[in-house]
Amino acid sequence: MDWTIFQHQYMQNALLAGFCAGVTCAVVGVLVVTMHLSLLGVCIAHAAFAGALMGVWLHFDPLLGAVVFSLFSAALVGPLADRGELSPDSSIGIIFSLMLGLAFLFLGLTPGSRTEALNLFWGSILTVTRQDLVFLLATAALVVGLVVLFYKEIQAVICHRQVALAVGIPATLVFYGLLFATGVTIAVSMRSIGGLLIYSLILNPAAAAFQLTYSLKRMLALAALFGVLSCWVGLAASYLWDLPAGASIVISSAVVFGFATLCSPKRKVKQWVKPRTAN
Repeated sequence: MDWTIFQHQYMQNALLAGFCAGVTCAVVGVLVVTMHLSLLGVCIAHAAFAGALMGVWLHFDPLLGAVVFSLFSAALVGPLADRGELSPDSSIGIIFSLMLGLAFLFLGLTPGSRTEALNLFWGSILTVTRQDLVFLLATAALVVGLVVLFYKEIQAVICHRQVALAVGIPATLVFYGLLFATGVTIAVSMRSIGGLLIYSLILNPAAAAFQLTYSLKRMLALAALFGVLSCWVGLAASYLWDLPAGASIVISSAVVFGFATLCSPKRKVKQWVKPRTAN
């Protein structure tokens, strides 16, 4: 491998973007996975994609459209789940179908060449700008800082939302904070990873960490490590074999999950318990 490639500014930007996106997506992913809201990433990813496509269609910053649509969809999920007598997965499915329809609508309305729209579709981490890095760094600092600051409250809500609410913890506020953090994370990471691939980077590292530990703190640390590893391995594969960077990152995260599942102590415990409970 030609190590001089790392002297180029675009590769340094890509590595830093991969670090920020890997950490932020993984930390948010742990909260999503442990609260059984796995469809949330899919829903908000499509919302961000729809908002970005509207920006391309109406000629304003796609990032602004992605953030607005992500936060809007996150704001809709909470009330539907809390007041509509629907489970969170059902609420997310409804918003997902709406955002998917809007994404295809805006894509169809976009005149001329759809190169920019397709770049948002697949992502392009090798073309991130300094402005993109500022947004990624700020989002990473915000998400990690909030998780550290409100760790006990988040842990209580994850364990049992109604009990946390009963003992005075603002569980609803924590839940909505999770939704908005997911929305912002997906929106700012979309340009580098891709609108339809970003949810995989949220779910796969978190699910891999979930296979290896019962501790929430260790799960957060492992997920962040797996997220960064997936981004950097994907970048290396993209450079070595001339592959799409976003797709390589997502495939790397899936491989990490596969290895974590094979090495999971939880799987071994289940295999040991099953024959005993059958007798």
